Amino acid sequence: MAEHIDHHLVETNLRHRFEYLAKFINFTTDDILMLNRIGKFTASMLPDIVDQIFQRFLDFDITKRYFLMRHFGYTGTVTVNESELTLYSEQMCFRRTTFVKYLKRILRQKVWNDAFLEYLSYVGKIHTRMAGSHSIDVDFIHINISFGFVEHILLDVVLSNEQIDDKTKKSAILALNKFFWIQNDFFSMHYTKQSNTSRFSCCFPNIQIGCSAI
Repeated sequence: MAEHIDHHLVETNLRHRFEYLAKFINFTTDDILMLNRIGKFTASMLPDIVDQIFQRFLDFDITKRYFLMRHFGYTGTVTVNESELTLYSEQMCFRRTTFVKYLKRILRQKVWNDAFLEYLSYVGKIHTRMAGSHSIDVDFIHINISFGFVEHILLDVVLSNEQIDDKTKKSAILALNKFFWIQNDFFSMHYTKQSNTSRFSCCFPNIQIGCSAI
């Protein structure tokens, strides 16, 4: 007999939504432990990993243009000329630092409590108009492909690590893949609802996480 999933709760309660996603893709505490393990051996590499990611954003004018805007949490100087914007421009340094903090948190989080789920959701929300900033409304195509690229970079780090056995590599690949599908859903949730009033019953605290990841 099929397990009953309350559609209304999935659409209106973040915890129920996560539990449904976790059940569907079999995301368990073992995956969280594996993410924590990945966090340990990638800790010193995260700045370089983030540099690769953000350089990719600058390789295309369609994504580079988002970094010419002043985004949430940033109060410094903004380079507005596309030809002058580099990986080391002030706003780019800020965003790279913010993204390193994001990766550290998702890879170190041991208990996926409601506060952490709200954090993952808020990271998605601030990329849309639903957070109150019209300038940060990033088209979802860029969000979607960015997740693919970030996952690719992390998977390459795992696969190229000769100190990790094949069984661990398999578990790491599965854990990362599951995480990014969950995070992607938390982003798309806000994109599909941004033309309507949010119906989620959980609260979104004023989390100071810096500006957008893209």
